Amino acid sequence: MARIPPGFIEELLTRIDIVEVIDKRVPLKKHGHEFAACCPFHNEKTPSFYVSPAKQFYHCFGCGVHGTAIGFLMDYEHMEFPDAVRELASIAGVEVPEEQGGAQEKASSNAPLYDVLDKAARFYREQLKTATAAIDYLKQRGLTGEIAGQFGIGYVPAGWDNLLKQFDGKDGTNRQLLTAGMLIRKDDGRYHDRFRERIMFPIRDNRGRIIAFGGRVLGKDEPKYLNSPETPLFHKGRELYGLYEARQTLRNISRLMVVEGYMDVVALHQHGVAYAVATLGTATTADHLQRLFRVAPEVVFCFDGDRAGRSAAWRALENALPEAREGRQIMFLFLPDGEDPDTLVRKEGKEAFEARLKQATPLSRFLTESLVAQTDLGSAEGRARLVELARPHLNRVPAGVFHDMLKDEIARLAQVDSGKLTMLNQAAPSRAATQAGRHDSRPLLTSPVRKAIALLLHRPQLAALAGVPESLGSVTLKGAEVLKELVEFAQSHPHINGAGLLEHWRDTDTGATLMKLAQAELVTPPEAMESEFTAVMADLTGRRPAERRRDELIAESRRRALDPAEKAELSRLLVVQNGPDSTARDTKTD
Repeated sequence: MARIPPGFIEELLTRIDIVEVIDKRVPLKKHGHEFAACCPFHNEKTPSFYVSPAKQFYHCFGCGVHGTAIGFLMDYEHMEFPDAVRELASIAGVEVPEEQGGAQEKASSNAPLYDVLDKAARFYREQLKTATAAIDYLKQRGLTGEIAGQFGIGYVPAGWDNLLKQFDGKDGTNRQLLTAGMLIRKDDGRYHDRFRERIMFPIRDNRGRIIAFGGRVLGKDEPKYLNSPETPLFHKGRELYGLYEARQTLRNISRLMVVEGYMDVVALHQHGVAYAVATLGTATTADHLQRLFRVAPEVVFCFDGDRAGRSAAWRALENALPEAREGRQIMFLFLPDGEDPDTLVRKEGKEAFEARLKQATPLSRFLTESLVAQTDLGSAEGRARLVELARPHLNRVPAGVFHDMLKDEIARLAQVDSGKLTMLNQAAPSRAATQAGRHDSRPLLTSPVRKAIALLLHRPQLAALAGVPESLGSVTLKGAEVLKELVEFAQSHPHINGAGLLEHWRDTDTGATLMKLAQAELVTPPEAMESEFTAVMADLTGRRPAERRRDELIAESRRRALDPAEKAELSRLLVVQNGPDSTARDTKTD
């Protein structure tokens, strides 16, 4: 896909009103200078989802989601970034330009791979029409022609060159097939088909393009299931079989269920459980989980109830812990011995199968029950062992409400105070991490740097009043470098708005800082913003370093207890600047 010029995105966001974009999908009500609604990303009765027309930014104080109009379409409509930009461009009535080189050249070089895979899929589908053994097998598994057509299921006969014969035989085409994972090159330089005598399942990307295949053997060949190798198009640690089909079938997806095989996915979809997906011969990865949660707030892992199934579930749990946080549900469903989703849904139907989901085990319970099973809670030694076993898992859970609740539950089982559990936990979340994980309050504008950034996100044109950005080079306060970047960029883009600033730094450390400060409540009225910004900048660039450091420590002391070294530093600064009796009357540092 060609690269969309950043300048176009910034210009586009000046033409778009985020309130209009969101209101068409989630009805908004005026609430002071902002608009509010019940959050579309989690269940709530009292509105905590706010949209700011001034900043062109949305934020939910319940679950923490936030972003620009582009981010909203990505989260709500499950769009990828380029598709969200194109959707906004269609609203604005403008064409999306594409830059030459870079991503476009890469997309162009990959285009022949998509073409040969699409042709291979058509060949496999045609072969299935006359393959009696393959048709009988699919009927035996309960699949209909309709569901086979929906998933593009095909068949490749026995033989070493069935696919090769469908192409022109030129070396360039053979190299494309080889790169796409469809051929194997022998030592003598000749090629043969990778897949032989197999039911073929096309694997699609988020745009519906075929990027790989999975093949289920009908004869005696091994392995039973064979996937395409890693290619420029296919990375098995990122892709999920059936996700494209689920998004095509369901308008709003509140739950995704991860199963283990192609047939499980297809059978579940046929019986109306259209939110089933499968990993592709690998354990669930962080990339998988991020894709899953971009689509739905609840993920259910479905495994056999035997030892192998529980081992696979434990691996999934370990990989899921970094993605576990409030607003997300991670569940584990264990099936009766000898059953898999395919056989079970055919035996008992959709209603009974989905009833089992109500009995699924939450991640927190699966974790604690598994750890408790390895200990003796009747002894102090056993309870201490529980804490030791839980520590590395607890440390992998992001700071926030869910982390704290899980910690409290482990403390209850171990019969220790949760505060002591934190003391025992050498890797307890830092204060900064805790602040980052707190979704129910706005960031505080406790320093002039933060205030200046917040003002610029409201009104980037204020940057014209900042003077030469280099004057900020001597400012040592935290965030000064971000402020300098922001001033420089806003001065060179005089028509940009707050959303454009946020999108310019998307997926960067600076962007993360700006996203956080965009959530801050700014009480300065619009008519006073210029004078406020001018005063803040003068304060930043005109004070001596010692004064800036003094005020920074005072502001910090109002948010938390200073450590001994910080207290001593603040005392020295106050004595030097205000005299020996000033420390007590200026601030309390305890």
